[in-house]
Amino acid sequence: MNEQKLTVNGRRVAFHDEKNILEVIRKANIDLPTFCYHSELSVYGACRLCIVEIEGRGVQAACSVSPEAGLTIRTHTPELRETRKLTIELLLANHHQGCTTCRKSPSCKLLDLANRLGVNTVRFKQAGRELPLDTSNPALVRDPNKCILCGDCVRVCSEIQGIGAIDFAHRGAEATVAPAYGKKLGEVECVYCGQCAAVCPTGAILPASETDAVWAKLGDPTVTVVAQIAPAVRVAVGEAFGFGAGESAGSKIVAALKAIGFKNVYDTSFAADLTILEETGEFLRRTEMNGKLPLMTSCCPAWVTYAERFYPELLPHLSTCKSPQQMFGSLVKPMLSEKLKTSREQVVVVSIMPCTAKKFEGRRPEFAVNGSPDVDHVLTTQELIEMIRDAGLRFNELAAEAFDLPFGFKTGAGIIFGNSGGVSEAVVRYAHEKITGQKLESFDVHAVRGEDGWREANVDLGSRTLKILVVHGLGNARRAAELIRDGQAPWDFVEVMACPGGCVGGAGQPVTAGGDTRRKRRDGLYREDKVLQLHESQDNPYIRQCYHDFLGEIGGEKAHELLHTRYESRKRITGDGIDLKPATDPEVNVKVCLGTSCFVRGSQKLLQELLKNLSLENLDDSVAVQASFCHERCDRGPTVTVNEEILDKCTLERLMERIRSHSRAVAREKV
Repeated sequence: MNEQKLTVNGRRVAFHDEKNILEVIRKANIDLPTFCYHSELSVYGACRLCIVEIEGRGVQAACSVSPEAGLTIRTHTPELRETRKLTIELLLANHHQGCTTCRKSPSCKLLDLANRLGVNTVRFKQAGRELPLDTSNPALVRDPNKCILCGDCVRVCSEIQGIGAIDFAHRGAEATVAPAYGKKLGEVECVYCGQCAAVCPTGAILPASETDAVWAKLGDPTVTVVAQIAPAVRVAVGEAFGFGAGESAGSKIVAALKAIGFKNVYDTSFAADLTILEETGEFLRRTEMNGKLPLMTSCCPAWVTYAERFYPELLPHLSTCKSPQQMFGSLVKPMLSEKLKTSREQVVVVSIMPCTAKKFEGRRPEFAVNGSPDVDHVLTTQELIEMIRDAGLRFNELAAEAFDLPFGFKTGAGIIFGNSGGVSEAVVRYAHEKITGQKLESFDVHAVRGEDGWREANVDLGSRTLKILVVHGLGNARRAAELIRDGQAPWDFVEVMACPGGCVGGAGQPVTAGGDTRRKRRDGLYREDKVLQLHESQDNPYIRQCYHDFLGEIGGEKAHELLHTRYESRKRITGDGIDLKPATDPEVNVKVCLGTSCFVRGSQKLLQELLKNLSLENLDDSVAVQASFCHERCDRGPTVTVNEEILDKCTLERLMERIRSHSRAVAREKV
């Protein structure tokens, strides 16, 4: 392309394909401040911090002006500086100013810009409105009092993830960002990916914290606390302590966790190796037996939740494998408790993850045994950093320590799980040997690597060609899901990650300005793979020993019991239901599910017959009836709740019998 130039502060700057003059200015090493600009999102132009003076055109927002040859631009005239400071003052006046106790303070963009621009006083009256904190979501905490209405969270949820769980509400001074219909964030179709928190410049949306609970467990002498560390954590945590992005700090993390009080520190990459053997085995069995293809990965909990809520008809395509986090917990709890001769409850597993959705995943009831979860607590990378600082550790000066065996040993295939495309590459490394009987000449599978959110690759596996799709961002996952649903998918294997770039771009990672940091983290994981002696999951000797001593054969009965799971359609939005027949003095409360699955199984007819029979038996005044829309038991409908008692595959006779029984019980209590 022909080089074109414009002038910034008296210096000539070349531009090529930059989409606005903001990017050209930053290319000239001038960090023009912004709140609402992200290169991966649409241009919004709300914050007005990136204003510049263009000769002949006046003051304009740099994010909204395309570069043109010959433009003369000034970025910090006295007028521009005063305008930016005024903007920050106005934002601070409308913002909860408890900065000293805010968890976001170390990386708060508002606080940083106030310091950079020299805002020492706020001349405007503090807004008096105080809105309640929303702690309903297991992965995220929302504080609307700290929101500056930049719209970043709204756009990432809609444009990148294609969900739209939050949006602008109300007008004028009452304007806010909130979920629909006045619901809380835990009551709507949020899939816990946390990308809203990743782009939020203040503390308005943060990952939910479990550090206090973990500190309490570490102080309990009756339990043994162990940690597992996800691959992407090691190439990000050092950013908080002066390391370069992508520089591995795994050995120092181990040392820090031991100093904090963890008994053993293991590597989730061990469980990633385990996942590859089970998932590839599942894929090959489906291929041989004409099972459901394409097989879709199930490592990402935000993607799994998304599929359960938006595309339940595609659940048979998902791998039944648990994620590496959950495989680790379900394996380590019984093995360690047996070794230590203690109960399962006395072994506490703490996961350290780049992901906020892992917090929800750890709480899913199917990932527990008699109420004892496989993973007790999930900390994000950010929370790990907080704990290291809380303990007063000089992270940079800690002597390196190794992961504990056997669950700390991994291959490069497990490490690259942290990158988008890493699961596919690890599958190819194993599947090639299973199909051809030969090792790959080069373990690098460049065909599935890259930064694009949609990547297709054909990989030669000797007797067959494996057609792979790799997507990240749930907007791309939606596109893939619709093609699969409509029978137009040409792929054999589909890898889905909810976060841009995969786990390296997870919402629990240190806050980053954009793709360059994610790229360095990605490259750091590939370097880790390179320097390890083993690169294929099937070569992990401790995995082989684990199957020999404990699990049996790959895909066998015990392996399936511990390492696999099932999925079901889940409701999108919660609520109390719609009153169909209120009662004057209700003794019995009945909720009939009218969701799609129950509807087709006859719930509407059941509801009509119920209302008729209540009238015939003179129970109108004592029985209240509501329509609900999901009990999360879609394969067992019609589903009805009678005073919190759930009746699956309910019939009218059974329902009336339970209503009479509850009525008699209430009558006895009154006597």
